[in-house]
Amino acid sequence: MNYSVLIQNRKTFREFSNKKVSLSSLKNIRKYYRNLVRRLIPEIKTQLYIFSSEAQAALEGAAGYSQFLIGAPQYMVLLSENHPLTHINAGYMMEDMVLKLVDMGLDSAYLTFTDSRQVKNALNIDSELDVAAIVAFGYGKKAEKRMQMNILSMSNIDMTAKRQYMEPKNSVYDLAFLGTWGNIHRLDEYIGFYDDMLWESLYAVTLAPSYLNRQAYGMLFRDGSVTLISKPDEFNTPIDGDLSLGIALLHFTVVAEDKGAKLHWHFDNDSDTFNLPAGHRVIATSSL
Repeated sequence: MNYSVLIQNRKTFREFSNKKVSLSSLKNIRKYYRNLVRRLIPEIKTQLYIFSSEAQAALEGAAGYSQFLIGAPQYMVLLSENHPLTHINAGYMMEDMVLKLVDMGLDSAYLTFTDSRQVKNALNIDSELDVAAIVAFGYGKKAEKRMQMNILSMSNIDMTAKRQYMEPKNSVYDLAFLGTWGNIHRLDEYIGFYDDMLWESLYAVTLAPSYLNRQAYGMLFRDGSVTLISKPDEFNTPIDGDLSLGIALLHFTVVAEDKGAKLHWHFDNDSDTFNLPAGHRVIATSSL
């Protein structure tokens, strides 16, 4: 798959047509999960369930987006064993599944939830693992113009008409810093432009979906390495925040590796050595 192209063509849909997903497509999705899906932390045990549109009624009150359940022909539910990085790993894996859907001509939307047990009971899932991520998918209803909602604060909500989906929510210079947090001096020289590996990888991060388009993270480059840093955000639940971090890591990683990089993320970083603002925390670091 050409990840850079898939990421730029990726769309989030809130409405789906009644067109069914073929049995052969569902078989290919399951096969991709079993054999090819990218796993950030391979030792974390996971399971994938796929449900039909009949699951919509069962999911009412258990999952949705901003408290509204999205009706769709199919639902993917990723389960995971309990681990400190459960939802970061789940976001990484599920976003790779979402990009596979794009490659197959299918559309999708992440659903939010707060109670794994409630979702499992609603769907009659008998597993020792917990629900880690949910995606609705099928064939999205096309629209010439969609609204992007950026919640800056409870009294400052920016509604922007989006005609070109590839327009980033934040720019590279909102999300990337050099040497110290907040510094963009000489960042241009370091990351290059357009066809350069770092610029394209960062651009992919700007296109990463996150809850309410908050993108509460950034990338810090120093000493020949790149570090993903989480920012405090009052709107994100721990689950939504960690899923967003995993998605951002997936976007950066797959584009960088398509351009020849070899990344190995480490999660044992000490935030104190980065001199970060209050509430910021180091998530993962890889040498470049």
